[in-house]
Amino acid sequence: MGQFIYENGPKIELEDRALLHLQLVMSAKLRRAEPFVFTWREDMSTGGGRTTVWVHPGSTLVFKFAGSRQPSVNRAWIEALSFTANTPTGLYLVPEPDGGAVAERLGGTAQAV
Repeated sequence: MGQFIYENGPKIELEDRALLHLQLVMSAKLRRAEPFVFTWREDMSTGGGRTTVWVHPGSTLVFKFAGSRQPSVNRAWIEALSFTANTPTGLYLVPEPDGGAVAERLGGTAQAV
């Protein structure tokens, strides 16, 4: 399990694959100087509920991956996450689409979304 950490404060544990997809979507929005909100559900062990953070180009974001190998990228999942990020409710994790989605392995660097 990897972690997304916002401003040395709120954090969420995620599978590395989901974390990579969120990183690609967030990075693309921030490269375009597009602020957005990101919401996630808290684990019941921490009281449950939801956390929402305002993400902007000056935000300090940490994507800490547990594994040493980069997961493959599912373009359909990136598109689904990007869609949520561009709505008034903001970015939130949606299930990975599996119906005919094309996955590809990225070389050492992330590609622009």
